[in-house]
Amino acid sequence: MTNAAYRDRKFHRRHDVVFPIVNTIILVLLMFATLYPVVNTIAYSFNDGTDALKGGISLWPRVWSLKSYTSILQDPAVYQAAWISASKTVIITVLNLFWTSMLAYALARREYVLRTFITTVMVLTMYINAGLIPNYLLISKTLNLKNSYWVYIIPTMFSCFNMIVLRTYIAGLPEALVESARIDGAGDIRTFWQIIFPLCKPVLATVALFVAVGSWNSWFDTHLYCGSKQNLISLQYLLKMKLATTQASANAANASVDALANQSVAKTTPVTIRCAITVISTVPILVVYPFLQRYFVTGMVLGSVKG
Repeated sequence: MTNAAYRDRKFHRRHDVVFPIVNTIILVLLMFATLYPVVNTIAYSFNDGTDALKGGISLWPRVWSLKSYTSILQDPAVYQAAWISASKTVIITVLNLFWTSMLAYALARREYVLRTFITTVMVLTMYINAGLIPNYLLISKTLNLKNSYWVYIIPTMFSCFNMIVLRTYIAGLPEALVESARIDGAGDIRTFWQIIFPLCKPVLATVALFVAVGSWNSWFDTHLYCGSKQNLISLQYLLKMKLATTQASANAANASVDALANQSVAKTTPVTIRCAITVISTVPILVVYPFLQRYFVTGMVLGSVKG
């Protein structure tokens, strides 16, 4: 073996050892940078409110307390609001997938002569928007959906962006699947539900996660249309109002450590309430995500390749 070949082999061997070590260190640092805000939020939510005003809490509560959670969960309105948020999230996700996927299949068919025109018109709505006021007048006055549960459902049953994602995925499926189904006598509806729809599980899971997270985190629609109906407010809106009330109470009490320490019920502060609200509103999505993770990752990869 020549000296040049030996040096080259030694260099590659050193590179094969150094690169995994450096890559692992960088990924570990990124993991800690990502997890630290989450763990810090949880630590603050379980910490005593008065003590939390001193700051300096990192990954572990300094003075354990469940007062922030009990002050939120002891209100019966929280459970009604949670039911509204959960039910509308499930209904919106199911209906959005149903209508969007069926339209995406129709617009993915090459024999449909109006598919280019309809797709262009729908895409234009993503760039040209009338704005908040016309949208409010349409929903509240024309459709008369204000102070109604259906104001959460009807305006969100379809998404143009999700339709484009599904349409691109369906267009990438082999045409032979549809042709073989038609040879067997299947119509468009049967072909879609028995052939195309099962093959779209990865992209459907991706879209479902987007829709579910958006619906669960939504509060502005409640603020606009159902803020005056206590039995229709969503969990996010209720938690936002609780945070605003806590902040106002803290401001009235001058929000100092001494002032809070002299109050018998001052075991919560806006900081701990905000962290507890963040944890409560995040947990349901964290519970759902592991069931969709396998399909979600596959859908993202296929979408990036086919898109």
